[in-house]
Amino acid sequence: MRNKPLFSSITGKVIMAVSGAGFVLFLLFHGAMNFISIFSADAYNAICDFLGANWYAVIGTIGLAALMGIHILCGILLSIENLRARGTVRYRTKERPKGVEWSSQNMLVLGLFILLGLALHLCQFWYKMQFAELMGREPVNGMEQIRYIFSNNLYSILYLIWFAVIWLHLSHGLWSMFQSMGWNNDQWKRRGQIIAYIVATIIILLFVSVVVYYWLIYPHL
Repeated sequence: MRNKPLFSSITGKVIMAVSGAGFVLFLLFHGAMNFISIFSADAYNAICDFLGANWYAVIGTIGLAALMGIHILCGILLSIENLRARGTVRYRTKERPKGVEWSSQNMLVLGLFILLGLALHLCQFWYKMQFAELMGREPVNGMEQIRYIFSNNLYSILYLIWFAVIWLHLSHGLWSMFQSMGWNNDQWKRRGQIIAYIVATIIILLFVSVVVYYWLIYPHL
């Protein structure tokens, strides 16, 4: 007798697509905000002040946290359902099915690595900036914190590895989002994959450029 599904696959994929789309927009904004720091420290600090302990920024932070919780929960439930559906089949071969990307089979693992990197990022930036201000402490200067963190070789390398993992997760996640929205016919399949790669690459390059600039270029100016 087949086990009853713990979670509707269709519902889960739609929720993952909607929450994922929210994160894509956030990453675009966050990446562009960080990229501005290369050209204008004053503009970057002004954005940080605007997004400090103000009520709209706090609500946005809470909303992002809730969105992340939903995204993670759905991802875990869908992974469990996929394992239950395959049963013992997954033990019969270790080869990846033809046409299936490595990132597609390891989205949960990639997600866990992203969470570890996120924990480091929150401790180094959010905790010392918005959270410190909410607790009545003097927040660190955003521009100075960026220069300090990325002057460290270890942190710079860890962040670049983290961004590479995010790219893998994001590029496949975007393509999955297109499929969940019904854009998986023969005409749009390849187009959707290309769009996903381009958008994911643009987002990650915004972040990578900041690390590389303050790690390798800024100290020599």
